[in-house]
Amino acid sequence: MAARTLAEFDFEAGEVLLVDKPLTWSSFDVVRKVKSTLRPRKIGHAGTLDPLATGLLILCTGKLTKQIDQIQAQEKEYTGTFRLGQTTPSFDLETPVDHEAPYQHLTEADLLAAAQQFVGTIQQTPPLFSAVKVNGERAYEVARRGGEAEIKSKEITIKAFELTRVELPEVDFRVVCTKGTYIRSLARDFGVALGCGAHLTKLVRTRIGEYRLEDAFTIEAIQALRPPRPEGSTPRPERPRKPRPERRAGIEFFENNAGSKSE
Repeated sequence: MAARTLAEFDFEAGEVLLVDKPLTWSSFDVVRKVKSTLRPRKIGHAGTLDPLATGLLILCTGKLTKQIDQIQAQEKEYTGTFRLGQTTPSFDLETPVDHEAPYQHLTEADLLAAAQQFVGTIQQTPPLFSAVKVNGERAYEVARRGGEAEIKSKEITIKAFELTRVELPEVDFRVVCTKGTYIRSLARDFGVALGCGAHLTKLVRTRIGEYRLEDAFTIEAIQALRPPRPEGSTPRPERPRKPRPERRAGIEFFENNAGSKSE
């Protein structure tokens, strides 16, 4: 059966919409853009992606918003890149490098052995720069004002952790994991296991359950569906996306160095 076009969707009644989230957009930015474009009365997303990640973001509208929890609970697949020999407080490009260590002595066998340590059911501690609540406050709010929060580890399952390219200091990977897994934390823990530190420099979500990135629509394709406003109505000015904090180092990195590599 041929895939439906966006024009065939009934967003008011209820749809599951697959979106290819752009780099530097928050998940809420995408929800707000789709809501202002398609104007469904009910809309929500099934699983957050960080602004510096791209890939599959699932939106549910209408009566299918009831499926959000069910979709969120399904396994996820990611691809991306770790940078060895450097760490950052956020475990990714959101914050500048705070420590460097030698990595040149590592062999591909060392990397493969370290990766295997994380396959299976393990304990993982979420990043301080995350939305985890600590004493009623988001951990990233504590982190961005320079504070420390005690975050408890939790049980996750990594079903597959493959290294798909090794060109030190960069290592590309593919991970299949359960809900609640932080790939940034995996980068941190992988670097600890290797003794040189590491952080995440690229992340693409490629799958949630049976939903796949190759079936997702771009923001531009969705915007092309904007219905005409009733004759005589005054268009509302569109609110700009909320600017990212100045300390988010990764946006400048991608704009200057990695724009051509983004998926």
